[in-house]
Amino acid sequence: MTKRFFGTDGIRGRVGETPITPEFVMHLGYSAGKVFASTDRYLSKDERPAVLIGKDTRISGYMLESALQAGLSAAGVDVLLTGPMPTPGVAYLTCALRLQAGIVISASHNPFEDNGIKFFSASGNKLSDIIENNIEAGLNAPLISMPSAKLGRARRVNDASGRYIEFCKSTFPYHLDLRGMRVVVDCAHGATYHIAGHVLHELGADVVIIGAQPDGLNINQEYGATHSTTIQKAVIQHKADIGIALDGDGDRMIMSDKKGVLYDGDQLLYIIAKHRQQKNLLKGGVVGTLMTNLAIENRFNKLGIPFARANVGDRHVLELLQKKGWELGGEGSGHIICIDKHTTGDGIISALQVLHAMKDSGKSLAELSRGVTLYPQQLINVKVRKGFDFHAIASIKSAQTKAKRDLGDRGRLLLRASGTEPLVRVMVEGESKQKVKYWVEYISNALRKAENL
Repeated sequence: MTKRFFGTDGIRGRVGETPITPEFVMHLGYSAGKVFASTDRYLSKDERPAVLIGKDTRISGYMLESALQAGLSAAGVDVLLTGPMPTPGVAYLTCALRLQAGIVISASHNPFEDNGIKFFSASGNKLSDIIENNIEAGLNAPLISMPSAKLGRARRVNDASGRYIEFCKSTFPYHLDLRGMRVVVDCAHGATYHIAGHVLHELGADVVIIGAQPDGLNINQEYGATHSTTIQKAVIQHKADIGIALDGDGDRMIMSDKKGVLYDGDQLLYIIAKHRQQKNLLKGGVVGTLMTNLAIENRFNKLGIPFARANVGDRHVLELLQKKGWELGGEGSGHIICIDKHTTGDGIISALQVLHAMKDSGKSLAELSRGVTLYPQQLINVKVRKGFDFHAIASIKSAQTKAKRDLGDRGRLLLRASGTEPLVRVMVEGESKQKVKYWVEYISNALRKAENL
């Protein structure tokens, strides 16, 4: 069954346009509530299912939270509200509170005009395709409210942020602390603004917080993981040892060393994997994606660390990790998944794994990543009309063939449709920066020309 609304990471779009409207989201909450109630075999006959709702700091979160709450209540589902909470925090609390599901209102790294709905199962994982299809099927049914006596109730979760802070701290070794380390944390004016700094401070770090004044309109604006120059400048300005830049919903991060040199998700994944291998803590191998830099794969091969590529998206990384029985995977964008620490990607917890490697070894990021020189890689997003199928166009196939022939085994080419936006992403990497630049522009232009025919 082809999904109409669910993409690679829930449902996302521009606020006020279908599907991110209060009417649609209320019906979505109703349909999801019906599905969650019918699929939980542990509920007693008279027990109502319960769902957790968290959100990032977008102003539209208030509206969508109320719409979701109304739909869930009409379906006879109790609602627990956390207020602003990182996406991985919702996943954790859903498990910790033994709830039927968790819902996050967020569009991650997108601007404030966008928003989205993400779901977690009772186990803290993304929903299966079957469950997502069942929810979509329910959108075609009328919204018929339960009788008043069976409506769901709503309440706030006491100290949701405090519980999640303690959970994050528990993933850092008890015999280590961060004393003597000055850390700048960029919260992107997002969901970690009241959490990330406390985690690091309580572990002993001298913390400088930036991007922690959300006003509903400034999430991801000139701050966070998608605006890397901000953390680079802040680390140098505050004479810090390290910088951590999170995205709006806190499930990804990048880092900067004291010189302002950036380290992306590929490099940080390498640092964590190598440290675990040295400590005999690496279970199996590492999962990357089709976008993972070829230099990382080559380095893992030299270290004898098995490596596998999944489709782009943390959901696909997690699925392949579970299939192989491995524990560590991630993406260059900064999504890093440590299954032994959490059920989903978590920017704060991932940063703590890197800090663990630094404190345990006494080495800097530069020293820990020595031996890895990333291949030049360039990505261009080409806007296309909805439903545009580039696979069937001869001119694009020809452009790809030419590029692959020229790059040979010293580079890679990848074209893929975005799962959240009407875009085709063109990625080229290789040893030659000139060839990378030429072919990414060549293929992007071929796409634009074909799209306009």
